Amino acid sequence: MAGHGAEEHPHGADRLCEAGDRVYSRAVRRGRVPRGDAEPVPCLLDLALLHPDPDDMAWLVPTAPQEVMTRLLRGLYDEVSASQRRVGSAVAAFEWYAGIGPQPQAASAEGGAIRVLDGLSRIQAAMDEATEACTTEVLTVQPGGIRPEHELTEGLHRALALRGRGVRMRDLYTHVARHGQGLLNYLELMGGTVQARTLDEVIDRLILFDRTVAFIPANADRTLALELRHPALVEYLGTVFERLWRLAIPLTAPLPDTGIEGISHRERSIAALLAEGHQDAVIAERLGISVRTCRAHIARLSETLGAANRTQLGVRIAQVGLDGASRPADLGPGPGPGPGPGPSLTLPDQGSRTVR
Repeated sequence: MAGHGAEEHPHGADRLCEAGDRVYSRAVRRGRVPRGDAEPVPCLLDLALLHPDPDDMAWLVPTAPQEVMTRLLRGLYDEVSASQRRVGSAVAAFEWYAGIGPQPQAASAEGGAIRVLDGLSRIQAAMDEATEACTTEVLTVQPGGIRPEHELTEGLHRALALRGRGVRMRDLYTHVARHGQGLLNYLELMGGTVQARTLDEVIDRLILFDRTVAFIPANADRTLALELRHPALVEYLGTVFERLWRLAIPLTAPLPDTGIEGISHRERSIAALLAEGHQDAVIAERLGISVRTCRAHIARLSETLGAANRTQLGVRIAQVGLDGASRPADLGPGPGPGPGPGPSLTLPDQGSRTVR
């Protein structure tokens, strides 16, 4: 009977079944219980929580709770000690295996070649560390439209610290950023040490420190970032930046004229993207403007070119030669030194998604 009961009550003294709890509690309160009360719960006898009363075998008396607790703790201690011994044996064994194989190259103090930064705090901390270690140059790409002034000031302390150490910085923006007073104020505040250029559109956010570490977004909402230290990856990103920089127009220089009366430089860029078949939302995102503004420009293009619908507009764009990318003015010799508005990798969404 006891064996059959143990199968029905597969538990230890630390987690009694409901029926066993009731009988054992009654025994503790009253000092003993009739043997018949324990027949539905043989687990109490199997676990030695009840035992026969030597004065009357028809009754069962409880084992003192303090004694049960001591027994449980002793069992747990033995289990933990056995687990520790097994862990020690496993570690010793695999340390021996590790010793007979080739030794991996030690990771750099800054971490591995590619590190995932999850959350604003980790992104900020990694960028602060890279800023402190930077001694030569910082290159950044900032897509999107007009930069609100509060975003620009978030990285001001980094920009000032870098300028104080003689670090050169260059920033790339979209042409739309030219219309932001916050950016102009920032450049004026930084004085002659700042150099920035603009393009119709740029790649996604990027920041490079000393051509040794780069940061890029790792998801759509920019709450993740990748810290890249692999020399080939960093060199590739540096090459991309330099080629974009060569094509870009200095912020202090005017945008080139389109050569077509009534059509602005921005409308020429929109026309080229329309000719490629892009939707309004895609064009707006690539040029850093709102969809509403994009559609207003498209309406003006249609009016200027005399197009009654989108099909006619596509034909007229091709006829007047607006279906090709605009060419920047001659920029003269190669890029010169000078920082843009602080090393700001614009990642998570704060205003227009900026992490400084």
